[in-house]
Amino acid sequence: MAMFSSTGRETGGRPSPRPNGTDDLSILGPGARVKGELDVDGVIKIEGTVEGTVRARGQVLVVKGGMVEGDIFGRQVVIGGEVRGAVFADERAEIQATSVINGDITTPQITVLEGGSINGKINMAKPKAAGQKPTPVSEMKRDAEKGPAQIGALRKTG
Repeated sequence: MAMFSSTGRETGGRPSPRPNGTDDLSILGPGARVKGELDVDGVIKIEGTVEGTVRARGQVLVVKGGMVEGDIFGRQVVIGGEVRGAVFADERAEIQATSVINGDITTPQITVLEGGSINGKINMAKPKAAGQKPTPVSEMKRDAEKGPAQIGALRKTG
């Protein structure tokens, strides 16, 4: 039946539009591990571990128990797990109570819930306008080993 087809034949070779303008959802389940770059068109929900850069044209959701060791780029970024890298959100970032972020955050709008941990700088600008390079993950690892109280003192700002 055509309603379940993803070939796009019913729309002249183009993919069928999603109902209500929703984005596609990709899920990296618990226990799953990805090494390398992860790039999705819609929404990515990370319940497992990603070692590398995560890019989504929609939302990036790192749930409690999920971990990203690399930089995150998305329209909206919601962190409930652990991130060891920089976060770049075009519209907004939400740092939940169960989150631990060892890296800088660049976003025009941020919500930090009580209990959320950020060991880095928060830049309140659109990521594309910020013109800043993310701190390399290797430097974040070294800084995280020294403890959150010393991270600001170790990094040169400039």
